[in-house]
Amino acid sequence: MVRDEINRMLDVLPKNELNVARTYIEMVHRKYMYQKTLKDKGVQVTELCEESEEIIQRWDEVFAHHLDELLKEVIHYSQFKWHMFSYEQQDCLQNNEARAAFDAEDKHELYVMYEDSPYIQVYENASAVVAADFDEQQDIYIFDKAFTWTYVHTHESMCGPYYYKIEQA
Repeated sequence: MVRDEINRMLDVLPKNELNVARTYIEMVHRKYMYQKTLKDKGVQVTELCEESEEIIQRWDEVFAHHLDELLKEVIHYSQFKWHMFSYEQQDCLQNNEARAAFDAEDKHELYVMYEDSPYIQVYENASAVVAADFDEQQDIYIFDKAFTWTYVHTHESMCGPYYYKIEQA
């Protein structure tokens, strides 16, 4: 029934509007497949509201503590936090090395944040999650609840992914 209704709507659209519809369908499909992958792996996702601002602030304090305000302005940190990696202001692993390091981490519980969202998600039972699961995500930051490492997948194909782990003393 729903498919028939969608097909009726699509049948009357001109080609340029079909391209627009396809773009929206692709977005819905990517979101669905991402959520399905997590669910199939047994990952439980919870969205935090009240604690999110504090967690985002702590991410900044832990992973970007060495950046002063002027440098943050120069590298456009407020636009994309991952610019600290792309502007080489923080040593990190990149590309396949970053992916391998992330895959090797213990990921039972994770924090997940997106650049454009004020909310943090908690992924529980996330041990089976791998870097490839985030390939369709943009400007996503994944990090452990102890804030010892972070993995970042950007929207730019030539930037990242990045992985940074705090060296233990």
